[in-house]
Amino acid sequence: MALNPKLVTKLEKIYAPNTSIHDTYNGKDLTFVTNEFGEPVTLFIGKRRAEGAIAGERYTRKIVRKTGSQEILKSHWDLKGKVSGTL
Repeated sequence: MALNPKLVTKLEKIYAPNTSIHDTYNGKDLTFVTNEFGEPVTLFIGKRRAEGAIAGERYTRKIVRKTGSQEILKSHWDLKGKVSGTL
């Protein structure tokens, strides 16, 4: 399943580097992890359980940068599968 374009726009923003951010979007719970540049690179979307883990789907982001720069040339989110939200 492809990500909603509005959600992708939200995930193209820059956040605090190397953090885990908890949010909601369109009635679903989100947790995304940022890299050293503050760009979201791992996304969990679904329903948050009582202990805080999300049961739903996991996506990872592939980023292609301009050589020797932080400028993003291409970016793509790949569905990696279901997550159960259990530890």
